[in-house]
Amino acid sequence: MTAQKKRSNYDKYPATIISGQIHIGWDNIRSIFRPLIESNGILAIDMYVGVYESEIAEALEVLHPDKVILTRDLLKSEEEIRNMTARYVTEDILFGYVTPLKLVDYFDPEALTAAKERLEQHDGNAIVLGIGASLIAPASATLVYADLARWEHQLRMRKGSVHSIGIDNSKDTFESQHKRCYFNDWLICDTHKESLFDRIAFWIDTHIEDTPKLIDKATFMRGIDETVNRPFRVVPFFAPAPWGGQWMKEVCDLDREVANYGWCFDCVPEENSLLFSIEGTTFELPSINVVLLRAKALLGGPVESRFGKDFPIRFDFLDTVGGGYLSFQVHPTTHYIRQHFGMKYTQDESYYVLDAKEDAMVYLGLKNEVDKTQMAQDLRDAQKSIMPFDAEKYANKIPVRKHDHFLIPAGTVHCSGPETLVLEISSTPNHFTFKMWDWGRLGLNGKPRPINVERGLEVIDWERDYDYTMKYLVNTIEAVDSGDGWSEERTGLHDHEFIETRRHRFNKKVVHYTGDSVNVLNLVEGEEAIVESIDASFEPFIVHYAETFIIPAHLGQYSIRPYGASEGKECMTIKAYVRFKA
Repeated sequence: MTAQKKRSNYDKYPATIISGQIHIGWDNIRSIFRPLIESNGILAIDMYVGVYESEIAEALEVLHPDKVILTRDLLKSEEEIRNMTARYVTEDILFGYVTPLKLVDYFDPEALTAAKERLEQHDGNAIVLGIGASLIAPASATLVYADLARWEHQLRMRKGSVHSIGIDNSKDTFESQHKRCYFNDWLICDTHKESLFDRIAFWIDTHIEDTPKLIDKATFMRGIDETVNRPFRVVPFFAPAPWGGQWMKEVCDLDREVANYGWCFDCVPEENSLLFSIEGTTFELPSINVVLLRAKALLGGPVESRFGKDFPIRFDFLDTVGGGYLSFQVHPTTHYIRQHFGMKYTQDESYYVLDAKEDAMVYLGLKNEVDKTQMAQDLRDAQKSIMPFDAEKYANKIPVRKHDHFLIPAGTVHCSGPETLVLEISSTPNHFTFKMWDWGRLGLNGKPRPINVERGLEVIDWERDYDYTMKYLVNTIEAVDSGDGWSEERTGLHDHEFIETRRHRFNKKVVHYTGDSVNVLNLVEGEEAIVESIDASFEPFIVHYAETFIIPAHLGQYSIRPYGASEGKECMTIKAYVRFKA
């Protein structure tokens, strides 16, 4: 008799349960909007880039408004917008420069003024629809916002079904569309949305096409406050990769028909979704909204003062079990990323090994006395397909075991090999990898992935050799404290990085302190654990193996103990927070 397969308990759709009203489908939403415009009212529907404007426009046609103003008709010409944004989009395949532009800069000033005047002089009802609708509508209008998470927007980019603000680039490459959004459109839309939180009366979730959901301001704000006053999880996003593996299919219960899953972004609030569960129905919104609205409570005062409304810690999985090598790569230094891309800080990171099979390895740091000139020439020759790059000739090949921790400050060459499940712990800027060698393979689109040999050579720290790597970057683990049924270890990160990581082993309750910083944790060993409040300020929160969860800074103290099937057994968490002292 075949043994029954154990069911995964990984929660792919974590949600904050809240009270409130939710309206599902366009018929129900129209029933809310109809009385608002029948009494000569103005309905303004602003939106995030990537929302299907045509779906909303068609759904509201049956309300027969006296006047409809589409904001896209008020934008500057595409040529003007391309010229205006050229400095920030740049000619580079992947990288642009952080824009200082605001949404109002995209509009023709005369057309904007004329539209406002038409509304002021209009006696009947009206609908204003599109990105920037709030710039035209008077303060007395009912303002609705159609929001969208960045990951859904990226899926729509890949389908060629959306375009950027004022630019019909839907048929451009994904890399080109993504670059424009990363350095321009997303930043512009986030800044604009942040200015509207007090004005927005209703929020629309259009993540699922033709299945819209509407909530009012009170329900939205209740969800934000419930989220930031307890431990919570964002919605993990899984994606295939040229080197992707099979581990997450089993552990996270993913579609077995998909060839592989390489990435799981389980804590990137700028891009992940957040779910509210209202009357048994989920309402999806970008998790960045919590950061924008409750930065001090979530991040902590010292972290907010240092990073503003940026969530500075990222957790994600890299799955190469049954897969291949990641690209041989390096991340830019802080000076380089500021000078060339206008970013505030760089992508320092680490590899925490959640699982490893036989012969698993990583490349990390350079060998002693590397010939820099020859290495540079070999990388250039590999890019020109003259000969494959021999990574082992120049980089340290280090065996990998489960629960190893490899530290990767910017400037360190690195690459995860096959048969490894890496929990990548890093600072948030997640677009700044200089791939120098990609093993001669093609990307998922059947084309070579962009290589950045010259940029990589500019930022490599050549002093990160074997001696340095083994002393400072490999398993720099030290005991910190212990008690009845628990112990705490410091596992990093490197002194050049602002993230601190601590590992706790426990078979009984262990108390944690946020230390005025948001805490991000993952249950790296054990089936289940429960997070509990010391002062009963939040309901107990259950986490499962491999799940990443967030503890808002203002909660102060909390405890974690084994739960359910793990009761009485040893569990382990890895915790990251912002370090204020070395």
